[in-house]
Amino acid sequence: MNIAILAISAGGRRLAEKLGLELGAARIFPRTDSVTTSLHEAWAGYDALVCIMSAGIVVRAIAPLCRDKYADPCVVVLDEAGKFVVSLLSGHLGGGNALARRIALLTGGLPVITTASDTLGLTALDLWARDNGLLLRSSRRLMTEAAARMVNAGSLRIFTDCEIFGLPDDFHRVDLPEDADIIVSAKANPACSAVHFSPCNLFVGIGCNRGTSADDISRAVDETCQRNGLDKQAIAGYATIDAKIDEEGLIQFARDAHMPVHYFNHDRLNTVAGISESEYAMAALGVKAVAEPAAILAACYDGGKGKLIIRKMKWKDVTTAVAERPLLLRG
Repeated sequence: MNIAILAISAGGRRLAEKLGLELGAARIFPRTDSVTTSLHEAWAGYDALVCIMSAGIVVRAIAPLCRDKYADPCVVVLDEAGKFVVSLLSGHLGGGNALARRIALLTGGLPVITTASDTLGLTALDLWARDNGLLLRSSRRLMTEAAARMVNAGSLRIFTDCEIFGLPDDFHRVDLPEDADIIVSAKANPACSAVHFSPCNLFVGIGCNRGTSADDISRAVDETCQRNGLDKQAIAGYATIDAKIDEEGLIQFARDAHMPVHYFNHDRLNTVAGISESEYAMAALGVKAVAEPAAILAACYDGGKGKLIIRKMKWKDVTTAVAERPLLLRG
């Protein structure tokens, strides 16, 4: 987090110097004749603004700049004695609440946090999703409505078709998506109007003939997702046999997708049970199969085993399969 510290009084400048040393990656802005100009400059170039001045000055200066909590930097305001440290803007996603608490520890002051979920001791939906790597696939309006429902009802109903562990106490699982407030699913278009989060927990196993192009592999992956209703954004990586470590088309495909490829030797691939075996793969590579066991192995977690959710699909030069890693969620 890049932090800008701004102060207007002599006492505030002394506190700014102290905080600059303690906070690390922080720049203390020089005092100028225009606080508004300094705040606008800091707004454009920093993740966090720490303002040692009255809240009124800050509010009037930044009001024309505010867009939304997804884009705005966080703003923390405190008095020059450090007695009250106010998280003014972007408390959750921007990190303002955490920064206010951190500064209050340094000054011996009181962090002033006004976000409803924090004051009521409830899970902040936006932070929970971000910290667990979940991608918002529905509108931000639905997200806001769900957060309000959490505050008003004290809990949310969640549906997921993933194997999932570690839900917060104020999330209650339901069996049907139409009964849910939020959905966690790798399906591309869940059939309901709840907030949809896509997990990043799918691993695609790939087998291909020598010389297969990146475009052919890409088309096979796209069709695998389309035919099975999967959200491509839920893919966390690809996997294959280590004999393909120099396969140019696969290397280029993964580079274009900005995704890792996990390579497994034939001994490990042959340890995986319950797969669709291939005489061709055994004759050519000495393995019972490539796509299915590679996907399962890539989806392994902490000694556990991934779950095969899409069995081998064939194209002229490519085979694919998809495995799911269980979601180990933090509350």
